[in-house]
Amino acid sequence: MVRAIIRPQKVNEVISALLEAGFPSVTKMEVSGRGKQRGIEAGGIHYDEITKTMLMIVIEDEDKDDLIDVIMRNARSQPKGHYGDGKIFVSKVEEAYTISTGTNNL
Repeated sequence: MVRAIIRPQKVNEVISALLEAGFPSVTKMEVSGRGKQRGIEAGGIHYDEITKTMLMIVIEDEDKDDLIDVIMRNARSQPKGHYGDGKIFVSKVEEAYTISTGTNNL
């Protein structure tokens, strides 16, 4: 499973690129938090938590590198990237079931 926490303004671009690259399945949710920078300072106001969007995609191991590449290319602020562009986490999925049928999908 790949979890990508990205800027909300990059979501449509990333999801479109994922679909075009052959990764149509994605779960999207709004999240908030902070990274190493401990929030941001803007106009004399400190924002402790920043709104982001988390995309969750379950894929085969052999597709992981391609998926990560698509996310990195489309979620990064151009040209070099900036703090707050996000983070990608990869973890193993032990089991997955389809609720309607009870079928184990792995």
